[in-house]
Amino acid sequence: MKPSRSGRHLALGVTAAALGLAVAFSGGSAVAAPAPTPSTASGIVLGVGAEESQRVVSWYSSTGAAQVVQLAPTSRLDHGKFPRNAQQFPATVAANTVNGGFNAHATIDGLKQRTSYSYRVGSGTTWSPTYTFKTQEFKGDFDFLFYGDPQIGSSGDTAKDGAGWADTLNVSLAANPDAELLVSGGDQVESANTETQWDAFLGSDKLRQYPWAATIGNHDVGGKAYEQHFWTPNTDRSAPFYNGSPDTRSGGDYWFVYKDVLFIDLNSNAYANGADDAHIGYVTDVVKKHGGEAKYTVLVYHHAIYSPAAHANDGDNQLRRQDFPTAFSNLGVDVVLQGHDHSYSRSYVIKNGQKADPAEQPGATQVAQGPGGVVYVTANSASGSKYYDLTDPDPTKDPNYGADPLNPDNHWANSVENQEHVRTYVKVEVRDDKLVVQNVRSGTCAAPNAAVERGNVSWCGPDEGATRAKPVGSTVDKVVIHPYRSNGHGHDDGHGHGGGNPGSGDPCWTRQSGQDGSTLTALS
Repeated sequence: MKPSRSGRHLALGVTAAALGLAVAFSGGSAVAAPAPTPSTASGIVLGVGAEESQRVVSWYSSTGAAQVVQLAPTSRLDHGKFPRNAQQFPATVAANTVNGGFNAHATIDGLKQRTSYSYRVGSGTTWSPTYTFKTQEFKGDFDFLFYGDPQIGSSGDTAKDGAGWADTLNVSLAANPDAELLVSGGDQVESANTETQWDAFLGSDKLRQYPWAATIGNHDVGGKAYEQHFWTPNTDRSAPFYNGSPDTRSGGDYWFVYKDVLFIDLNSNAYANGADDAHIGYVTDVVKKHGGEAKYTVLVYHHAIYSPAAHANDGDNQLRRQDFPTAFSNLGVDVVLQGHDHSYSRSYVIKNGQKADPAEQPGATQVAQGPGGVVYVTANSASGSKYYDLTDPDPTKDPNYGADPLNPDNHWANSVENQEHVRTYVKVEVRDDKLVVQNVRSGTCAAPNAAVERGNVSWCGPDEGATRAKPVGSTVDKVVIHPYRSNGHGHDDGHGHGGGNPGSGDPCWTRQSGQDGSTLTALS
């Protein structure tokens, strides 16, 4: 593995410090040593804060000198120059004891809604380039985008992987310029501490313009670079949320509230030795304390428990399928977003680890959750670096994860399973009365699509390549999720979920026809 960029910066910083202490003598006269090399920032990324009025900026620094994030409304910049009274947010700068160098982060607070802001990182006369982001309304509807496994480097060509990832960011944000969050499915890179891969992942300025809600994957967990690149809000770094030593590995669970959504992000790499129980305890505590601040609860973690492809019957996933679903139903979780399987799936409404309504049809375009109903979504590759083909249900490996009686090619939990070997992303629309989940193509079989270009897969397009690839921006799958609300009937768990029993005579519920002819349950 090549030396990390931060390690090279450490060497420069030490040399500069040594020069700063040295005094050269010539002809008996003291000559002042050169000034220390100023700090330079790299790997700048904009992250989510604890709420709408916050953002977190993280970066690598070449020295441990004091630094700040300087911020001003874009309208107040004069030909690119910041005003004298621009706000400054001091950074926490810490030595990187694993890879060398320094990492830094600062929380920007007090943002106003509907405002364009410009920011830069540095101190004194040494500053990074200036970047800009916009805030939207702090209440009401919003859209966010969910990306599966860029895993830069996994094709064997870091540059091609980075090109595919940058193209998906460009395509998705051109189509959705007012998207307010970019949510990760994990596995940002192939090798946890390889900085050339992180450079390619962070190459697009879109990650300095839109807040990235990071998720840790199994390829990110084996070093400290993930934590160094992404400082996350409200993070619990207790031992159960690491699957190894916190001194050398990344981990932690975290949460934040954005408008009407409580987001909870878990390190699913930690699952053994009671870790799953710890995750459930964490989610329970966060929902109890903060569920009332939001209408929806969205969980995010890496390992897709209702995997449609290569990881369907992994031993760790079999364990998670036992540990998680009933707890998530009891806690009123609405949607679970996952990665790891480099293919797309959308589950039926699942309650307590079983299909909630046996009559729900495959591919239904509208579904209703009912009490305890949860929809699980697995994201396909957003970069094209690696795809996994769909697998046939195999009850000999897990008797509890066999075929769907309504569609025997699929696993029983999944309404939709898809793999075309083209890049996609997931758009989630958050509305007062519904969630809309849509899987959208961000590429075709043409470059940039590293796994196809390099021959790592043998076909491309729908129907295992038998059908011509559909255009960028076309929809793979779309579903409208009608959430359950107790509306005064039945038990309410404190944030609008729980109570009632659809189809059992509860007066809250009636049966209605969906637009696709399917039957859905809705409040009367």
